[in-house]
Amino acid sequence: MTTETLGFSTERLQRITAGFEAGVAAGRIGGAVAAVMRRGETAYFEATGYRDKAAGDAMAKDAIFRIYSMTKPLTSVAAMILVERGQLLLGDAISKYLPSFANQQVAVVPEGGGPLVLERARRPATIQDLLRHTSGLVYDMLFETTPVKRLYREAEISTARESLTDKVDRLGRLPLAHQPGEVFEYGYSTDVLGRVIEIVAGQPLDAFIAAEVTGPLGMVDSGFWVPPAQIHRLAEPVADAAGKIPPLRKVTEPPLMLSGGGGMVGTTADYLRFCTMLLNGGALDGVRILGAKTVAYMTTDHLGTKRRDNSTGRHLLGAGHGFGLGFSIRLADGESDMPGSAGDYSWGGYAGTQFWVDPKEQLIAVMMIQQPNEFTDYWRLFRNLVYQAIVA
Repeated sequence: MTTETLGFSTERLQRITAGFEAGVAAGRIGGAVAAVMRRGETAYFEATGYRDKAAGDAMAKDAIFRIYSMTKPLTSVAAMILVERGQLLLGDAISKYLPSFANQQVAVVPEGGGPLVLERARRPATIQDLLRHTSGLVYDMLFETTPVKRLYREAEISTARESLTDKVDRLGRLPLAHQPGEVFEYGYSTDVLGRVIEIVAGQPLDAFIAAEVTGPLGMVDSGFWVPPAQIHRLAEPVADAAGKIPPLRKVTEPPLMLSGGGGMVGTTADYLRFCTMLLNGGALDGVRILGAKTVAYMTTDHLGTKRRDNSTGRHLLGAGHGFGLGFSIRLADGESDMPGSAGDYSWGGYAGTQFWVDPKEQLIAVMMIQQPNEFTDYWRLFRNLVYQAIVA
């Protein structure tokens, strides 16, 4: 099947390559791998620039990338496998599995300023809250500083120098930024979810994801670290405008802390398989990971009228978007300043990886770079260039 029979203009698809080549030439990115599928067929799959510019190594289609928060959809699918088996319920309180989350308190900033006031959580945070980021947990290193985020920083909660068990135990003892279930704010929720998975499944998070998700899907290069024999495939960033190499997660040895929110690596081809499973309603090549109704439920908005008037809501969701169980969800064809279709779902990773699935167009797109300072510009560019190439 040709790109034209898939409804694309071959000439227009090459604008994707040109866009990444311009970024490499300008020194904004070292290189990129991008792929587009439609109606179950690959329309575009190209590598551009360098895998490691300092070493002079060209980018390859099988380059391995740190996918950071694109780990979250994988962890979310892993959790829903346990839900489907009846081992976990979305309405379960987190404290059912993690005692440190019992009797949580919420930090409130008094009107007019002053010291934080702690009030009791009006209801327990649930597994659903973890999946849709309404648990009251936040990140301490994104966008702005707030009193609760300062508490997180003082507690050094972002450290990778402890186990997942220890990190989650400490998180549970810190005050929440919001009342559970009331506000969307992106944060450590998926890391906590990863620890719940470990407790319910009775095995480490990496082992469960390998056994139940990446292994069955044939995602052979996806995991929580890069084995020595494959390090030569790891994509690296270039220096930014200030001449500094952006520090990225060390992934060349097994991590002490298995981050379900941002710890995995993988290839573009691997993530295409994951997305294809989702678009197919939970199955790929005769292997079923989830039921079709579960995938539909996960990719439906779970926020409704809940507040999202904070920095992560504004920057990561934007106009016309809600959030499901692990994905941003486009609610309408208009409103957003980027093209797409109502019902498409997506997410990205800190170092510059991005994917989306558009069921209406039977479209999957995956982009991978390793340049945190250029992430926003390039995923916006990529999305625009993919949709402008559709001519039928």
